Amino acid sequence: MDEKELFEQYHKTHDVALRNQIAEKYLFIASMIAKKFVGRGVEYDDLFQVASLALLKGIDRFDETKGLKFSTFITPTITGEIKNYFRDRSRLIHLPRRIAELRVSVKKAEEELSLATGKHPTAKEIAQKLGVPEEDVLSCMEAGSVVSLDKPVDDEDGASFYDVLPSDEDDFERIMENDAVRRALSQLNDTEKKLISCRFGQELSQAETARRMNVSQMYVSRMERKILQKLKEDLKQGLLE
Repeated sequence: MDEKELFEQYHKTHDVALRNQIAEKYLFIASMIAKKFVGRGVEYDDLFQVASLALLKGIDRFDETKGLKFSTFITPTITGEIKNYFRDRSRLIHLPRRIAELRVSVKKAEEELSLATGKHPTAKEIAQKLGVPEEDVLSCMEAGSVVSLDKPVDDEDGASFYDVLPSDEDDFERIMENDAVRRALSQLNDTEKKLISCRFGQELSQAETARRMNVSQMYVSRMERKILQKLKEDLKQGLLE
C-alpha cells in the first residue's frame, strides 16, 4: 500500500492501527528535527515527545488529495510546533506571578462567557467579568496563545499557512517569495508590515513589539488580531484563485 492509499484508508476508517503504522514510518523525521533543537535548554526526550505529538496531529490534518508529499508537509509542521513549545516555555518562565495566577481565572471566564453567549469573548468582556484591567487580560492571553503557521487558513479545506510557505527554509524573507503571501502582505500598510515583521520575523513578544513601535501593548494586540484576520481572508482568496 503506497502513501496515498495508506492515508486514504486511514481517513476513511480512522483506524488507530493504521495511524500508528503511518507514524512509525515517519517517526524518523520527528527524531531528526528534535535533535536539531537539542542544546537550547530542553532535553531531547521532551523535544521528541513534542515532535511526535505534532506528527500524530499532522497525520490527521494531512490531505493526500492535494498532491503534496507527507514528508514535505510534516517537516515544517513539526518544526513550527517545537518553536511554539520554546516560545510558550520562555513566556511561562518569565511571566509575573500575578499574571500567571490570573491566567486560570481568565481561562475559566473565557469558557463561561463562550458557553453563555455562543461566541468567543473579547478581552474587554473578560476583564469586566473579572473586574480587572483589560491590559492584564491581554497579557494573560498573550502568554497562553502563540500564533502557529500550522493553523488552518481555511477551516473548510484545512489549508495551513505552511501550505503556502516554502518548506525548505524558515527565514522571514523567504515568505515574501510566495505569490499568495506576497499579495496578501502587499495589502498591509507600513505600520502593519512593521508589526508582522516584529512579531513573526523577529519573534518578539507583544510587549517587546509595543516598545519597538512606541505604542501600547493593547494596541499591538488589537492590531495583530485585525491583521491576522485580514491575512487569513486574503490568503484564503489567493488559494481559491
